[in-house]
Amino acid sequence: MADFRLTVFHSVAKRLSFSKAAEELYISQPAITKHVRELEQQYNNKLFERKGNKIELTQAGETLLNHTETILNMYRSMDFDMNSLLQKHKGLLNLGASTTISQYIIAPILAGFKKKFNEIELKLLTGNTEQIERAIIDKEIELGIVEGRSKNQEISYTDFIKDEIVLVCHKNHPLAKTSEIDPAALPSYQFIIREQGSGTRQVVDHSLKTIGLRTADLPIEIQLGNTESIKSYLKHSSAVAFLSIHSISQELLNGELRIIEIKRLSITRNFYLIHLQGIQNPIVNKMMRFAMLHYNL
Repeated sequence: MADFRLTVFHSVAKRLSFSKAAEELYISQPAITKHVRELEQQYNNKLFERKGNKIELTQAGETLLNHTETILNMYRSMDFDMNSLLQKHKGLLNLGASTTISQYIIAPILAGFKKKFNEIELKLLTGNTEQIERAIIDKEIELGIVEGRSKNQEISYTDFIKDEIVLVCHKNHPLAKTSEIDPAALPSYQFIIREQGSGTRQVVDHSLKTIGLRTADLPIEIQLGNTESIKSYLKHSSAVAFLSIHSISQELLNGELRIIEIKRLSITRNFYLIHLQGIQNPIVNKMMRFAMLHYNL
């Protein structure tokens, strides 16, 4: 069992809040303060300093945080390996998934994994691809599933599944009865787009360049932060939007949304499983194998 004072310190350091750490660990704020002071006395260094109503890590705090994350990860791996010898599977896995994957892909994977490994605790963080990559680098999560691939050398990327991004409109839109349009016609329509940092936005931006267009060339009616908001907006608007085919299966079945083909433009991408380079975590490996198997059945 790791020194509980390090667990307390880690929670405060990641949240930069004594009160939020107390809520997360279900102990009182004075107890949080006591554990941090004991560590400061042990190492004869201040770990935090106040800046107005906020706290920041000192240089000593940054150093201790780096070591603490390594130690806690080693303890998680040790607990998992020792329990595996008894054919038990216990531990905690902090996951992250970009918005489209969180809403339409990951639920059956998590449910199936929990059914098979009931004693492994799962926690899921949702954000756009950029935010999930940052959470991996900051060691807030151990495994992520994202919609795009950056050039960050700290992150290991493993191909997961294929996706296609399609142009869609509401069933009552004039384009709904059109089987195909020319790319030159795209600037004639109002668009709903995702925010900067979205994996979908990045892939669309790149693909439009192959046909001589930029997102800036398209009339933007509104920018929205998630797919569900875009689908809801489409039902009350004459705008169009680029969405993952995985996200609109139900709307296609019930006829609410229609796909508009674009000549000479096919937007495909991979979803990726990501983790820090060089980090070996048995629970991460188990989840990756399970996820890959789930989509290859």
